[in-house]
Amino acid sequence: MSTWIERAIGAARLDPAVYEEVEADENALGQAMGVVVLASIAAGIGAAFRGPHGPHLLAGVLFNLVGWFAWAFVVYLVGTKLLPTPETKADVGQLLRTTGFSASPGVLAILGVLPLVGGFIGFAVGVWELAAMVVAVRQALDYQSTGRALAVCAIGFAVYVLIAMVLAGALFGLGHAAGGPMAAP
Repeated sequence: MSTWIERAIGAARLDPAVYEEVEADENALGQAMGVVVLASIAAGIGAAFRGPHGPHLLAGVLFNLVGWFAWAFVVYLVGTKLLPTPETKADVGQLLRTTGFSASPGVLAILGVLPLVGGFIGFAVGVWELAAMVVAVRQALDYQSTGRALAVCAIGFAVYVLIAMVLAGALFGLGHAAGGPMAAP
């Protein structure tokens, strides 16, 4: 069995065997959460230097942890109920573990502090994390097709964004600020 660091590196290398190992290891949830936390801290530090309104680090980490749980649950529902294959057998824990490790390229987001190239690095890391997410979903849902995993990620992302917008509107009164249906008379 690989160490936590070896797993994170293997996940960043998009190694399907690492995702299979993490999927099967019911004790790896804490490790997956650690990857999400480290990637969140790195992204927060990397983004803080690109503008005058850098994110509050603790709030960013908490938001990313909640988002990770929500994302895994949405992908679980889409992948097992909407787009399953006969081989699909997964639970939310498997998706939490694999998608948590798919955040491992995010540790490099700390390089966003670099002048002139920080924004590009942030974008590249985001694309890399998306590729890792597709591999994680493919392995956790036992898909043979990367295209199906990509479809689950796309649908899951759309649902996730919709939920986030509704929650943000409810929590922060965005409808009021925009004059929308939640605006006061």
